[in-house]
Amino acid sequence: MKRWTNQILFALLGIAFTTGWLAFFYDSAPSRWSLIVHATSGYAIVALTPWKSVIARRGIRRRRPGWWLSLALTVSVITSILAGIVHSTGLLLAVGDVSAMEVHVGAALVAVPLAVWHLAARWIPVRAVDLSRRNLLRTGAVMAAAAATYASTEGLMRLLPLPGAQRRLTGSYELGSLQADALPVTQWLFDSVPVVDSGTWRLELRAGGLRRWTYAELLAFDDRLRATLDCTGGFYSVQDWSGVWLSRLLPSGVSGSSMHVRSITGYDRRFPLREASQLLLATRLGGVPLQPGHGFPVRVIAPGRRGYWWVKWVTAITVDDLPAWWQLPFPVQ
Repeated sequence: MKRWTNQILFALLGIAFTTGWLAFFYDSAPSRWSLIVHATSGYAIVALTPWKSVIARRGIRRRRPGWWLSLALTVSVITSILAGIVHSTGLLLAVGDVSAMEVHVGAALVAVPLAVWHLAARWIPVRAVDLSRRNLLRTGAVMAAAAATYASTEGLMRLLPLPGAQRRLTGSYELGSLQADALPVTQWLFDSVPVVDSGTWRLELRAGGLRRWTYAELLAFDDRLRATLDCTGGFYSVQDWSGVWLSRLLPSGVSGSSMHVRSITGYDRRFPLREASQLLLATRLGGVPLQPGHGFPVRVIAPGRRGYWWVKWVTAITVDDLPAWWQLPFPVQ
């Protein structure tokens, strides 16, 4: 039983982590299906807690080398799961400036190196007996119970109703839609809001040549778009943006594979060139110039992509022959 419990727990941790990050990639149905698997694996981990607690107590009493790291792993996993549950139900979305989603993701990131260490230090080689009919039935029973718990929770949220019943397919909650002043100011990881002088600022566009656009020149465009900003921090907001379609700034017949968009802060993302007509370089939000926290003087609006693609404080765009996937899945800055 001990072998099976440990092996299934490690497998579930891997599934939960992978599907959680996959959900951040999409603003559509794949995100929803990924989150269903993510939540089910989380409930399965909870279901195995009674068996794992017995194993953990024995290990702590024996004070095996690194026992405190195993304890830290347990605490981080429990913290992540609890934060995920309170976020998904809507019972507690934030404490001060810290959201439940941030705690959920942060605790999961802390758990990763601890899980890797635990797997290496407590390595359990797979044997034929591990794939026995009994173990497969146990695994199936746990997953079925976890899936039933997830379905029941979703049904209960709609019956009561709880705030979680209103969350988007990505798991995000609506916040400040069509109210520019209510849109939260967020940055990715260690990015910070820069001070930009619109008089000296230039957008450098390299596409078969170099063209520098001034803020006044871009402000003269009035292309409009209503789009949903779905932040990985756990909220979404529908807003009216205006600016210029990126395709209008590109020279006719420009060739290349992708567009590298860079922020003043060094933050960057790469988009396929074919999406130029779908990307808006926004200079205004709700009809007024962007505030510094929202990307002044110019930010990218990328419909259908999660918020970390919406590059703020854009200073340079380069069209080149590198493929759009030639970048880290998530920015590291």
